[in-house]
Amino acid sequence: MPVELGRLTAGLSRTWAGFLRDWDRTLRSGNYPPTTRYNYLLAASQLARYLAECCSEVRAVDAADDPAEVRKEHIEAFQAWMVETRSAATALNKHKGLQQFFKWLMLDEEEIDRSPMERVKQPKTQKKLIPVIRDDETKKVLDTCKGKDFIHLRDEAIIRLYYNTGARLSEVGDLQLQDVDLNLDSVHYRGKGGKERRVRFGPKTARAISRYLRLREKHVAADLPNLWLAERGRRPLAPNGIKMMVKRRGLAAGLTGVHAHRWRHNYAHEWKKAGGDTGDLMLLLGWTSEDMPRHYGASAAAERAQDTQLRLGIGENV
Repeated sequence: MPVELGRLTAGLSRTWAGFLRDWDRTLRSGNYPPTTRYNYLLAASQLARYLAECCSEVRAVDAADDPAEVRKEHIEAFQAWMVETRSAATALNKHKGLQQFFKWLMLDEEEIDRSPMERVKQPKTQKKLIPVIRDDETKKVLDTCKGKDFIHLRDEAIIRLYYNTGARLSEVGDLQLQDVDLNLDSVHYRGKGGKERRVRFGPKTARAISRYLRLREKHVAADLPNLWLAERGRRPLAPNGIKMMVKRRGLAAGLTGVHAHRWRHNYAHEWKKAGGDTGDLMLLLGWTSEDMPRHYGASAAAERAQDTQLRLGIGENV
């Protein structure tokens, strides 16, 4: 996902735009993924626009001109506005991005002595059980890929990889041709923070990939290094294109809310439900924090609790 810095800074003061340009350079030199860079820069640019257009707090005009003038009350007003106009989860995402921006402004640029985020509380979000996508729903999506033309074989291979390995959208979307090994039925993923891992896939996924690769050899862009190619022209299929394809396939199957991440939740759900080891799951899905398997495995824990409740028969003895 390319970071369109010009679009993000359009209409901002020269000072804000200059700082965001310099921050992006720092993020790029730190090898931050494009998606992370975009989310961080978007949070800062949205704060700047809010200060210029919506904020009624004292000295908001000064803060809209120079991020060094941003105060705690400006951030709190922005977060409240985000909760009201978007959601608490979105406000939390902006909070995390702004923490990084003002930390950089304080430590790297030495433009401020204290971060305005220092005493700003994170927005509270409601924890929900993440809906997984069941096998019967996945079958309906895969049924829309029946056919032997390029686009059907490509889309089936992509969906089966998500279903079979629980990978992130960008991990599958950014695959290169050399990352797939059909001798070992494995794929080489590059995850967040440059972390790499190799994951095995099953026979059905291997067959789907093999069928796609045979047609790919005849494609006009077969010499490109990218694994996934657009249906026409000499260009790859980018992660955003995959995102739209998955949504379109879901709607064609009569399902709403279908996206790649739901197969990641499904993978963790099925793993935990089957009693799989948490450490192994973290290795397979590229996690370093144990908070992630707890978050992703919450629906499996609830389902196990319900099964135990039925087995024990509490309240059914009289």
